[in-house]
Amino acid sequence: MLLIPAIDLKDGRCVRLRQGRMEDETVFADDPVEVAARWVADGAQRLHLVDLNGAFAGEPVNGDAIRAIAAAFPGLPIQVGGGIRDERTIGAYLEAGVHWCIIGTQAVKEPELVARACRAFPGHLIVGLDAKGGQVAINGWAEVTAFRVEELSARFQDDGVDAIVYTDIGRDGMLSGPNIEATKQLAEAIEIPVIASGGITNIDDVRALAAVADSGIIGAITGRAIYEGTLDFAAGQRLAAGPA
Repeated sequence: MLLIPAIDLKDGRCVRLRQGRMEDETVFADDPVEVAARWVADGAQRLHLVDLNGAFAGEPVNGDAIRAIAAAFPGLPIQVGGGIRDERTIGAYLEAGVHWCIIGTQAVKEPELVARACRAFPGHLIVGLDAKGGQVAINGWAEVTAFRVEELSARFQDDGVDAIVYTDIGRDGMLSGPNIEATKQLAEAIEIPVIASGGITNIDDVRALAAVADSGIIGAITGRAIYEGTLDFAAGQRLAAGPA
């Protein structure tokens, strides 16, 4: 299992939000490339970048910072989410060196986009499903839909997406521990890999997720814990990777 550092971008800076609230932010750094370099030096094998402004605007806002990170680390797999609502944006990110584009809100609103994008860019699409109480939320988590995570995931696996990033909104940015049981249930319910997101606090949380990784969990995204120091990223990555 991979431990994947999150770099959340707002107004060109690296921040973290609590439960997705734009007004509840903590700024951790002004230079996202320097932040990326820190995690790469600590052994990161993939980065998770989020354009927070883009998630609300419906189009890329922090594209310059994302392109700068991709240019600085051309051999590093990078996944990007936030404001990706059409094939043009996907193509531009992939051309800039991003490996996976994560479609969230638009996957729910326009599921045909996922199917088209998977045909146009095979092997480069991830769907991000964010849930409150098992129900999918969209528009920067501002609107909760009637869809269950499992039913949407099953649909998108038929389209050929590479993975599902599953976020428990109630845990995100709260340092309250990941929702391991819900993540495991989702991974067991579908045939494509799941990447866990939200709530990782310390090395024990990484250990608990790694213990159920065989259910189909290939990665876990971590943010606030590694910025505030409750989790040593290098140690967490070594544990997640398992025996050499």
